[in-house]
Amino acid sequence: MNKLWEKDFEVNSEIERFTVGRDREMDLYLAPYDVLGSIAHITMLASIGLISKDELPLLLKELKDIYAICQRGEFQIEDGVEDVHSQVELMLTRRLGDIGKKIHSGRSRNDQVLVDLKLFIRQQIMEIADGVLILFEELISKSEQYKQVLMPGYTHLQIAMPSSFGLWFGAYAESLVDDMQFLQAAYKMTNRNPLGSAAGYGSSFPLNRQMTTDLLGFDSMNYNVVYAQMGRGKTERNVGFALATIAGTLAKLAFDACLFNSQNFSFIRLPKECTTGSSIMPHKKNPDVFELIRAKCNKLQALPQQVTLIMNNLPIGYFRDLQIIKEVFLPAFDELKDCLQMTAYIINKIEVREDILDNSIYDAIFSVEEVNRLAAEGMPFRDAYKKVGLEIEAGLFHPDKDIHHTHEGSIGNLCNDNIKELMRQTLDGFGFQQAVCAVKKLLA
Repeated sequence: MNKLWEKDFEVNSEIERFTVGRDREMDLYLAPYDVLGSIAHITMLASIGLISKDELPLLLKELKDIYAICQRGEFQIEDGVEDVHSQVELMLTRRLGDIGKKIHSGRSRNDQVLVDLKLFIRQQIMEIADGVLILFEELISKSEQYKQVLMPGYTHLQIAMPSSFGLWFGAYAESLVDDMQFLQAAYKMTNRNPLGSAAGYGSSFPLNRQMTTDLLGFDSMNYNVVYAQMGRGKTERNVGFALATIAGTLAKLAFDACLFNSQNFSFIRLPKECTTGSSIMPHKKNPDVFELIRAKCNKLQALPQQVTLIMNNLPIGYFRDLQIIKEVFLPAFDELKDCLQMTAYIINKIEVREDILDNSIYDAIFSVEEVNRLAAEGMPFRDAYKKVGLEIEAGLFHPDKDIHHTHEGSIGNLCNDNIKELMRQTLDGFGFQQAVCAVKKLLA
């Protein structure tokens, strides 16, 4: 096996199998970002004289070719090659000879994998934000479409007060705004450059860390080289919390949709093509997609705890325990993006029943409206409450279903424009464009 650390002895094959584990598989997620980090690193090395002016363009050309291979999905870590870093270096040395061996000067695999992870996370957060925005816009659209359609609101799974589909869809839209603020914080913590921290104690080479920070479009660097390595695991945990909060919103929405789609409620109808059947019951149209979204998102909510339990009792410095974080962390982004896409698709096609409150079983939800009407006319609130309560008990309560709420965020004043503005401000606060432009320039 090709190893960057290889000396004059061979490791036992079973030890090698156990220690490498799924690292090669997980490293495929990181391959294009490893190349980007190397492009920035060797550009900096050339600026301090560790790579010659003649060697730099040769290395840059080959690295950009390898990046294109990654983008086409054709990059592979060969049998006998330990990880993505070894594979990239091997490809360079095959093409350029000893020049290819120079790219590792001034860095360790520790800061190399850290920068790979941060570049990967940064790109994934951009894609998650896109997915959240698409779902957000579908929810706002449905909230506006059905803002006049009333439905019962519940507490304790008991009918409570009048709600509306405008409120229901809009509530999940605003929840996503808060989730995006969590995601923005995770992005800001991620978007700091660890390159140059090496194994956690810096380098005797006169590295220009500000240069690689600028080349890669980071907001700043992780200044303290020891802390840069302490960030391994902490970064994944914090990002995991951001993914988990989005997943929590999706899981709750999925539960609502399954409940409201059931015949006992029959508030909404899912598109037939988005349901599945039964092998023995011909009438069944099961909400499997939302059930799977709920399960997947509940699993994603365990991600920060999984990361915490792997890295929580480690002292300062690097430990191989951190490798295992990749196995739970890296695939989580695709799973959440898939759930976002499926949810947005079904929300777009969902149908709403507009006559729900014609059923007299919901009459009692208008009791508070009557209490408030009496109180507004001068009756003490407690007296009004008792009067209406006794009427309900005696079967004499007749609701007035013509309601007109006006305060901010209520049935008659959804504040969707305010919610959209909050989302716009949150998206602007990420500052994605700096990173996008830096990567484009690096590959130009």
